[in-house]
Amino acid sequence: MASKSTASSSSAAPTIFQPGTLVEISINEAGFRGSWFTGKIVRRLGGHNFVVEFDKIMVDEKGTKGLQETVDRSQLRPIPPKEIIQDFQPGAGVDAYYNDGWWEGIYAGSLEDGRSMVCFRDSSQAYPDNELRLHHDWVDGSWIPPFPQQDESEIKKKVRVKAFETVTEDNVDFRFKPGTLVEVCSDEDGLKGVWFCATLVEPKPGCKFVVEYESLIEDDYLKPLREEVSLYQIRPRPPKTDDVDQFKFFDEVDAYYKDGWWVGIVSKVLGDSKYIVYFRNSNEEMEFQHSQLRLHQDWVDHQWVMASKCVGLHIVTIAFMI
Repeated sequence: MASKSTASSSSAAPTIFQPGTLVEISINEAGFRGSWFTGKIVRRLGGHNFVVEFDKIMVDEKGTKGLQETVDRSQLRPIPPKEIIQDFQPGAGVDAYYNDGWWEGIYAGSLEDGRSMVCFRDSSQAYPDNELRLHHDWVDGSWIPPFPQQDESEIKKKVRVKAFETVTEDNVDFRFKPGTLVEVCSDEDGLKGVWFCATLVEPKPGCKFVVEYESLIEDDYLKPLREEVSLYQIRPRPPKTDDVDQFKFFDEVDAYYKDGWWVGIVSKVLGDSKYIVYFRNSNEEMEFQHSQLRLHQDWVDHQWVMASKCVGLHIVTIAFMI
């Protein structure tokens, strides 16, 4: 599956990222995953490489000279437009401004002191609303979800929320409450990015939830496995897509394997309802029946987004060339 940053490398990028252009830059180092820092393009090098200069990361103690680094095009995106409305609802993806950058997290709810709780993969922290923004991904030259054109009258529709609740005018949003059917992303080595079906059991302090898995069992083999996970690892069950008579070459799919859904790309159509699926994380291929596959969808800011085929084509092509 294409990562959020990788998916940003589109054919339009060379015309967008010109010297002097203001951008946001991701850093591919441990401890910086999911963060974006503002800067500008200094110059373009050969291939997909650019020299950038950070606004807030300095190389001198006086803070007069920004750090310059060479980055790949996949680490760049334009400055996101400002949202007129910041209608934060529990479970929505948000960016929190921290340590001079924007860090991706999950909104958990408002607190009595006027701040809001945000969950990250390994921690949680409270922020004032003016240091939060709705999370958007830059995919194939477009923002996902798109930035809506909203007028001032819509600001009145904003609804305050409490932790682990979703309150809207039509009351149809996904709710984090006991009994909700969800999928849980594993954090274990070798299982990262795999989604397992589960049910929410009860909330815990620190933006966590106890979940009970459908297919995973305890070590005693007598009852379903229960585990405490971060809110960041939880998403609703994906809706069923239109019935697919046959998956196509380069379709991005989820393959059901070892009790979970693994993200891959159809690399060969065998016939007789059989397919070869390529998994980028392990650089392996496996054969699956049609019934073991589903079209891949991403849960982005309270809505399901269908994966882009051109992203899959780009990733698989590069993988096969290596």
